Amino acid sequence: MLSRSSTVARTLTRQGGVAARMYSDNSNVGPLGTTSEDSFIKRERAKEDYFVRQHEKEQLQKLRKQLKEHQEKVDHLKNKIESLSKH
Repeated sequence: MLSRSSTVARTLTRQGGVAARMYSDNSNVGPLGTTSEDSFIKRERAKEDYFVRQHEKEQLQKLRKQLKEHQEKVDHLKNKIESLSKH
């Protein structure tokens, strides 16, 4: 009987060191299961939205600049073709 209790105690101590951390799928679920949209979540969402809008704005400005440069090249080449075709 003594050997059995020491085996049970040994297995229990081995299992005690393993812990699994569980997270819920929905990050805004409160402790009672109610959804709570607190100010931290709203602020983080607003910061992310602002960052995305700024990034898209920068990309659009770069694309417009590239378009303008390419249009100038096309216009220059058209003028060059016209001047060469006149001769």
